[in-house]
Amino acid sequence: MRIAKYAAVLAAAGALTLTACASGSPNDAGNEQTTTAPVEEVTFDEGTTMAKLQNAGKITIGTKYDQPLFGLMNPGTNQPEGFDVEIGKLIASKLGLSDKQIQWKEAVSANREPFIQNGEVDIVVATYTINDERKQVIDFAGPYYIAGQDLLVLQGNPEGIKGIEDVKGKQVCSVTGSTSEQNLQAAGVEVLATDTYSNCLEPLRSGQVVAVSTDNVILAGLADQNQGEFEVLDNPFTEEPYGIGLKKGDQEFRNFINDVLEQSYEDGSWAAAWESTAGKVLSTPEPPAVDRY
Repeated sequence: MRIAKYAAVLAAAGALTLTACASGSPNDAGNEQTTTAPVEEVTFDEGTTMAKLQNAGKITIGTKYDQPLFGLMNPGTNQPEGFDVEIGKLIASKLGLSDKQIQWKEAVSANREPFIQNGEVDIVVATYTINDERKQVIDFAGPYYIAGQDLLVLQGNPEGIKGIEDVKGKQVCSVTGSTSEQNLQAAGVEVLATDTYSNCLEPLRSGQVVAVSTDNVILAGLADQNQGEFEVLDNPFTEEPYGIGLKKGDQEFRNFINDVLEQSYEDGSWAAAWESTAGKVLSTPEPPAVDRY
């Protein structure tokens, strides 16, 4: 289903409002620059998920709370920040919902599908790789970004690791239920699995593992947050299309989200969201074509 009509109703309508705040450490309140999409007045067909969310006056979005640049909880504001969060805000705004009408719920790799299936969240935007196994139980809109799995090592790379071949038979940390864990196992790597990527850093510091592995953008965020301790090899060995998870079979809602993504590519709001978050560390990529499967 296509969005029926648009009419900006905020005083700031017509452009993204970028809010830059005070400096400080990466977890300090206000250090993250965020975008606020103007809320739009929009009408949807009754019975659609879009109409239900609009009538309820809220949307519940699952995202990660430990992923610098993409989804990181700011203890000062008690709100998550990052590129995934900004994508969630863009979707909410096209439903006629403000940022304050978003209920954020922490979604780790292992609980994303159950949260969607059980209705605990309406969508998941959480560095969520689209793959055929997951598409058996949920649907995806997007992709909205293409990442690549890489390796994070100690600064200076004391093990001399150059790529995935060098860690076969060695222990590498990743997250339970993630595509990254599956890719490592398939490559013959011993995996130390934990619930969040931030919990992989201490095993790397202590030498319990030789590397941490997940998508390069996540690793870049961890390295940026812990400057001087770690480095990313910058030798990705997969392509990871990030999608927005939603309930299986809700084609109208999926089409709506894809429409929002495509519009954000055209009007610059996708680029603005990137540049205010992940773009502080990484160059702005070309947005990927959405998959209308």
